[in-house]
Amino acid sequence: MKIRLETPSDHETIDYLTKAAFKSMPFSDGTEADSLNALRDDGDLTLSLVAADDAGLVGHIAFSPVFIDGHCDGWFGLGPVSVWPHLQRKGIGSALVNEGLDRLRRIKADGCILVGDPGYYSRFGFQSGDGLVYRDLPSRLVQWLAFW
Repeated sequence: MKIRLETPSDHETIDYLTKAAFKSMPFSDGTEADSLNALRDDGDLTLSLVAADDAGLVGHIAFSPVFIDGHCDGWFGLGPVSVWPHLQRKGIGSALVNEGLDRLRRIKADGCILVGDPGYYSRFGFQSGDGLVYRDLPSRLVQWLAFW
């Protein structure tokens, strides 16, 4: 498997992949692919990586700038991360997260924020708390990882 930057020819497959990955997730509102496309259209998709093997794209991850207290100061949001349902739990998502975080560190980002399962994302060093909130979500789901 190779991880690389997305290309315009990947966009349609990424759209299908994202919809398929989130279709059966109980927490999904079904807007992940639309949100991703909006970020791309607005020029706010800072880092978009795909995982590919001989059969084609198997996974995708996106990172975009986030505003904290009205300021965008080197923090990025992770999400969505998508893997075809039949390939989930094989390390593809973890490889994408690790590669994406490494690339953010190389561009001297301050950190990364996400909304997700603490049981999964804590393995990458993410933590919740310290008053970080997003909408009306439980605070344990809103997580951060500082790079300093």
